[in-house]
Amino acid sequence: MKALKIAGGVLALVVALAGVGIVSAWAPDLPVESLKARWAPAPSHFVALNGMQVHLRDEGPRDDPQPIVLLHGTSASLHTWEGWVAALKGQHRVITVDLPGFGLTGPAPDGDYHLPHYADFVVSVLDHLQLKQVVLAGNSLGGEIAWMTAVGHPERVSKLVLVDAGGYPFKTEGMPIGFKIARIPALKPLMTHMLPRHMIESSVRSVYGDPSKVTPELIDRYYELTLREGNRESLAARFSQSPLGAHADQIKQIKQPTLIIWGGQDHLITPDNADKFQHDIAGSRLVVFDKLGHVPQEEDPTATVEAFKAFLAPH
Repeated sequence: MKALKIAGGVLALVVALAGVGIVSAWAPDLPVESLKARWAPAPSHFVALNGMQVHLRDEGPRDDPQPIVLLHGTSASLHTWEGWVAALKGQHRVITVDLPGFGLTGPAPDGDYHLPHYADFVVSVLDHLQLKQVVLAGNSLGGEIAWMTAVGHPERVSKLVLVDAGGYPFKTEGMPIGFKIARIPALKPLMTHMLPRHMIESSVRSVYGDPSKVTPELIDRYYELTLREGNRESLAARFSQSPLGAHADQIKQIKQPTLIIWGGQDHLITPDNADKFQHDIAGSRLVVFDKLGHVPQEEDPTATVEAFKAFLAPH
């Protein structure tokens, strides 16, 4: 049965490549230096951390007593939070970062993409910036890393925000095709040399509640940053090292005030997962945006950041 699934995956990719032509699908890695001009303008900078040049943005007033750190999801980048940062940086210090294996940061030198290792990376970022405690928010994979950081290093997280976060075993209603291919080891040689742009477009559109909001520039961003040297191999490793729900039993240990934001049209991590988080995290609040998908902070930053601001306000 497993062999049949792999063969089916290979056949599906071959058909897809035949549809666009081998030449148009050929997409070798891009050197990080070739991507910086477009995707790392000021205030982007790079810091040496854990053997990597980590892509980071640190914006807003330095005397903010409640700094905010925002973590992106699988195959995304710090750019997914730009709408929130624009709305927050006038009053808050806001840090966004490309996680190892993604964006311009690129692969982890040790090849370790286990979730606890990601949580340790977040703490390394906080140490580098000399931040004793932060409000920590994350989307999808970033949400899973955020709550694992809150559990493993509770003294570093004052409040927690989970945006369509991973955590529980789940059956998806619509996994992006790129994720499906990355999960098939036999396709790795093809995946690391070929990447039809329309496949990235299909994947991004599938995680939006309203696919008409997906612009050519947005597709460019996801496509070009996926091509950053080493990121495709890292994605396959990330999936193999992080089985769904492997740490779900720790969720009930979360003690920080927690806001849960979810897109009602999320077909990747469906809204019933939001209910599970609310049930397992004592005192947590849940806000559902009925028309949004898996990346609500990117799809409608104006509406979603208002829920975040309300959560931050003193009561």
